Amino acid sequence: MRILTADEIRAVEQKCFEDYSTEAELMLKAGTACFDAMSKKYNMKNARVAVLCGNGKNAGDGFVIARLLYCCGAEAIIVLCDREPSIAEPLKYFEEAKASGVPVIKFGKNALDGCDFAVDCIFGIGFKGEPRAPFDTVFETLSAFENPIISVDTPSGADATSGAVCKNCVRADFTIAISTLKFCHVLPPANDYCGETAVVNIGIPEDCYGVDYIETIEPDAVRKMFKRRNKNDNKGSVGHQLNICGSYKMFGAAVICAKAALRSGVGLVKVTVPESAYPLVASHLTQPIFNPVLENDEGTFSVHSKAGIIKDLEWADSVVLGCGIGVNDDTFEICKSVLKSSDVPIILDADGINCLNRRISILEEIKAPIVLTPHPGEMSRLISKQVAEIQENRIKTAKEFAKEHRVILVLKGANTVVTDGEKVFVNVTGNSGMAMGGSGDMLSGMIGAFAAQGLKPFD
Repeated sequence: MRILTADEIRAVEQKCFEDYSTEAELMLKAGTACFDAMSKKYNMKNARVAVLCGNGKNAGDGFVIARLLYCCGAEAIIVLCDREPSIAEPLKYFEEAKASGVPVIKFGKNALDGCDFAVDCIFGIGFKGEPRAPFDTVFETLSAFENPIISVDTPSGADATSGAVCKNCVRADFTIAISTLKFCHVLPPANDYCGETAVVNIGIPEDCYGVDYIETIEPDAVRKMFKRRNKNDNKGSVGHQLNICGSYKMFGAAVICAKAALRSGVGLVKVTVPESAYPLVASHLTQPIFNPVLENDEGTFSVHSKAGIIKDLEWADSVVLGCGIGVNDDTFEICKSVLKSSDVPIILDADGINCLNRRISILEEIKAPIVLTPHPGEMSRLISKQVAEIQENRIKTAKEFAKEHRVILVLKGANTVVTDGEKVFVNVTGNSGMAMGGSGDMLSGMIGAFAAQGLKPFD
């Protein structure tokens, strides 16, 4: 599913106006589609529904919605948050709603009293900055509303392109995105203000869209990446994965990574760990091959284990490097040597990424495909920027880094950004229940397993 900026969706709609339909026709389709979506989500018959409208084109959708709600048995009212519409298309549907019997009131602090639902059609994709009067009071009143709020296209107060939000931005329970997702639906902090998000198709023809948009990762696309196994496959033909993970204090990272790899179908996993971590890891795992190696005084990999680890690269179809290994001179040397020596895909996570901070130019010397999986904190250390700045520019940050260093970057979080520096995909699945230590180790094990089985690293 496409994710567009405000300017991109404006260009799409303009193309539609020029070649296929009038603005009024498209506005009617948008309002009708939103009415259908909210009626499917909620039982609004006999409910008192306040449809809050600004004075822009987003209000036109609201007037259509209010008329349809009223005609279907809801006690719908139009709440004008500013002046009456003056733009031709919204004015047309405002007059139609009034002619159908929909009551119209001016916004006041008691406008929502007794309402079961509020429909937010105040601002659309054009909002930026902070609300001027009287909208600041409207937003404040909506923030105190305790019943469901439905936002049309974007929650009012959210920047459709940057994902920024203003003070008292409308916090929707249900957001109906028109035609496509916008960046505010997937980027923090605005994504937290959208509630459940549904996309409605309003009939814009495909040839109105361009190419190279950012997209969500869709189940059907994922399924197509996996090839059906041969009936005669065996553990030697479905991938060998080398995990260089763990330490005495963080042996669990090695356990979680290996378990995830095995559950993801790789034929053989070799778990390479410092000697003191071996009995801890082995007490939780029975399937992998184990390779306990020399360690330093910190209970992490010793530089003296390097030769054996490099030799194992000849066996591997993929390498997972860094989960729980610690950051010191020895682990930096191990990481540097593995990165420069491997011919097979490397998934670099956690302390492997932190080791890279010492000399990021190593990436220029790597011949193997590499997938980096930083969370925002690791990304912050990697590029010497504050986490807040990264979170405000997740897509731009990830894309620029991947392009500059010729890597695949998986910027974790809600929502995870995956890019090779050209194409960008966003994973909109998952939930905050995944916010716990070990989730990243699991992800690395899975990516490593799929790479070992022959999937292209970006896939």
